Amino acid sequence: MTHMTPQQRTADGLVIRYAEAGEASQETVLLVNPWPESLFAWETIWSRLSQAARLVAIDLPGFGRSERRDELLSPRAMGTFLLRLMDEWGLGGPHLVGPDVGTGAVLFAASEDPGRFPSAVVGSGATSFPLEVTGALKDMIDASDMSAFRALDGRDIVAGALGGIERHRLPEEVREDYLASYAGDRFVESAAYVRSYPADLPVLAERLCDITTPVQIIAGRHDTLVPPSNAEFLHARLPDSKLDILETGHFTWEDGADDYLELTRSWIEAHRSARHGG
Repeated sequence: MTHMTPQQRTADGLVIRYAEAGEASQETVLLVNPWPESLFAWETIWSRLSQAARLVAIDLPGFGRSERRDELLSPRAMGTFLLRLMDEWGLGGPHLVGPDVGTGAVLFAASEDPGRFPSAVVGSGATSFPLEVTGALKDMIDASDMSAFRALDGRDIVAGALGGIERHRLPEEVREDYLASYAGDRFVESAAYVRSYPADLPVLAERLCDITTPVQIIAGRHDTLVPPSNAEFLHARLPDSKLDILETGHFTWEDGADDYLELTRSWIEAHRSARHGG
């Protein structure tokens, strides 16, 4: 059993928390955290996926336990950050796995460096424009300011959000990591990322038709934050994509872990990088 062991390393001048598993000779997969979670969201599939690939999971800047730089809190800026991190860490052209807030960052990275990535897995993140989001996510994006949210401890906001995990029982240490990662004002500060969607998603929509990376899209049919229409929006516009909608809510990587693993592993194996004879 391969356990996730968090470490720290700098990228673009920020201290980034990451975990790593597998051998350098394998395909490399870069996994980014969903929100309001951390790299421990991958605990459900970590040991099994590491048998097929070298894994590097990170907390994006401002998320989980990684340092924040305010100007990186948008999908477009985060996509550029991912490219810098890959260069600094010598990751080459990895497969990208980025659900939820990672979706926009991964797709912007793929649009900025065409041909670099052998494949990507995204989904459960807002991508449609005009916006198609609901519930608490819509409230945060639409709010004229964040004062109502600032009055709350981020731990309490995250505890409520985690109620959306319907089948998977979070290990207590993972739940505590999620809560501690956004304690105090860290949740509100990280929300700047989704509040940038109205500015960034129209730009992304225009780029989708030029993204040549093969993209596996995974969404939850019963997602009460990001309806699967966002996944269908991507599938209709990306030149090389596959869409799978799981019978879950928002947290597909946890509530549908077995299906998520199989879809991700088969997508990576079907799109092996040129370095590995793909």
